[in-house]
This record gives sequence, structure tokens and C-alpha cells, in this order.
Amino acid sequence: MSSEKMLVRIGGLLRQAESTDNPHEAEAFMEAAQRLATATAIDLAVARAHTSSRERRATPVQRAISIGEPGRRGLRTYVQLFVAIASANDVQCDVAHNSTQVFAYGFDSDIDACQALYSSLLMQMVRASDAYLRSGAHKPVAGVTARLNFQLAFAARIGQRLAETKRDVEATVAAGADDATGTALVLRDKQIELRDFYAQTSTARGTWRGPQSGVARSDKARRAGDRAGRDARIGRSTELPSARKRLA
Repeated sequence: MSSEKMLVRIGGLLRQAESTDNPHEAEAFMEAAQRLATATAIDLAVARAHTSSRERRATPVQRAISIGEPGRRGLRTYVQLFVAIASANDVQCDVAHNSTQVFAYGFDSDIDACQALYSSLLMQMVRASDAYLRSGAHKPVAGVTARLNFQLAFAARIGQRLAETKRDVEATVAAGADDATGTALVLRDKQIELRDFYAQTSTARGTWRGPQSGVARSDKARRAGDRAGRDARIGRSTELPSARKRLA
């Protein structure tokens, strides 16, 4: 599957996730989108490894991702969500000091998948936190504090689930590959290429401290955010074929 076709399929899955009021269906569609992103990334990596030196070979790029306007509350939780998604899709990140931008380093197809997943998951995170605050279950904790804690926990749980999905897909590919060792070497070479590109390109002067700094803790809100990220049943979606064809 090409990168363009992958984005079309992911877009369709995300629209289905966003349009349903059933949280179980939404999470199943989201998992299917991550599975598709991982499977396609593996296929594209294998294809790149077989590209003739005479042909134009894809290389890592840097892309600036807008997170929000300066001064907007909650930007650090948005960044955490993007970074969690990026980690599950072979993309490294630098973060602007005010959390308004993320600088993503990776292959175009992987960054495209991250942006598609982020747009949908951000909408779901904000919608879930809004519903939690409307319920009044956060009281007597202030609404701002409850929202930040809820979204911190939501993003962390989603990151764990996407990472688990990625590991499952990679294990399945390795088990079914004609040359499992060759596929593992291709994925390792991809990681090395990205690491080297990041080291040569990044101008980051420090390490992002994460969204925890300066946020008053609310265990109740964090438990609610974690539930919003994990309660839905994860199942294999029929949107993804059981047998995949490798790119020529």
C-alpha cells in the first residue's frame, strides 16, 4: 500500500471513530488506524531498502507541527499527546519552549500518519474532558486543574495503547515474513537513519520537561482520564486485511 492510499484509509477509519457515539467502536477504529500506519510504515521501509541507488530514495525530513496559539491553556497536554503518537510511529520530536509547536523528524509517511491520528485523538480527548467537567465529578478541584490532569492521563494511556498495537503488528510481520531477519534489519536500519538525521538536524538546546511541571495534582481527574483512554475494548478490526501484500 502506498503512503497516499494509507492516508486515505486512515482518514476513513478516523472519520468513523469520530462519528460514532459508542466508545468501544471509536477505540476499535482508532486501533485499526494505528495498525494500518504501522503495517504501511514497515512495507515502505522494506521498499526503500530495495530501491536502486539510481532511483530517488526517500529520506527523513523535519516538519513543524502547530499545536496552538501562545498563552492557550493545556498546550503541554496537547504536546504530550502528539509526542506519544509520534513515539509509536518512528518519529522523534523537539518541542518549542512555549509548547506552541512540535518539530517532527521522520519519514514523510510516518509524520503524515502521526498528524492524522493526532487530529482525531485530540478531538476525542477534548470532548471527553469536556464531558467529565460537565458531570461535576471533578469537584471540589478547580476545572482548569481537573482538565489538565484528565488530559495528561488520557494522553499517557493512549500512548501506551498505540505502542502496544505497534509491537503486536511488528511481531505479526516478523512471524509471517519470508525473511524475518531481513525485515528486522530493515527496521533497524530505518531507526539508525532517523537517529543520525535527528543528530545532524536538531538544534534543540535542552530537553522538554513534559506537561507535569507546574500542574497541581488531582488523582481523581487522572483516574477519570485514564479510564477514558483505556476502558473501550480493543479488538481487531475487519478494516484491516489479515494478509498483507508487500510493496514491489
